[in-house]
Amino acid sequence: MGIPIRRGSVRKRRRPFDLRRTTFGFALIALILAGGGMALRAAWRSAGRHPVAAGALMVLALAAALVVLRRRRARRLAESVTDAAYGIVDAGLAELDAAEAARAQARPEPAHPVDYAQLDPYAFEEAVAELCRRDGCADAEVVGGAGDLGADVVATTPDGRRLVVQCKRYGPGNRAGSQDLQRFGGTCYAVHEADIALVVSTGGFTEPALDYAEQCAILCYGPEELAAWSEGGAPPPWVPAEEPAPGLSAP
Repeated sequence: MGIPIRRGSVRKRRRPFDLRRTTFGFALIALILAGGGMALRAAWRSAGRHPVAAGALMVLALAAALVVLRRRRARRLAESVTDAAYGIVDAGLAELDAAEAARAQARPEPAHPVDYAQLDPYAFEEAVAELCRRDGCADAEVVGGAGDLGADVVATTPDGRRLVVQCKRYGPGNRAGSQDLQRFGGTCYAVHEADIALVVSTGGFTEPALDYAEQCAILCYGPEELAAWSEGGAPPPWVPAEEPAPGLSAP
């Protein structure tokens, strides 16, 4: 003799419990119920002023009572509302996850320090030009070569000034001397019409070279200054350093 099996006794397999999904679902259901309550309250007030609306409200109340009396239908209605709420929550959470994933992909990776002393001279000039482009000199280009008369990189700063750069890719024991600065000083302004003259040396500068550069208003960037500029620890050379606050002496 077969044992009758009641239909609907096997329930659907539920999803694993998700605290975030459940929290959002209950919050959304609460908002729906609150909105429905406010709508009913407004309808009741309006019904007091309009008899026809009062009759419609009574019909709706009776229909709601019938639904409540039929528990099975009420349960199905509640399950439908709950499933719809969870569906909206799932869609919203999926959009949030997708947006977070997109932001994570768009987030730039931290830049690694560049060892400029290990680059060949031409690659060093290209690296300096790229730094200029990164910081707003869109037209920065390498012009170094035979007959460059001391200009390796030329660019226009964001505020419209002409930048002329000489690049010295020297080793740690080979510093740029005063003769290097004098040759550049004789052409950077008169020939290349620089508004800002800059010498970048991976080996640093001698004291006489720094003295001459100060007299001729030539900016000198050694390995420390170059690293700070490259890694974002200092503004670009064409941005003036902040002046000390009143009453404070510069270090």
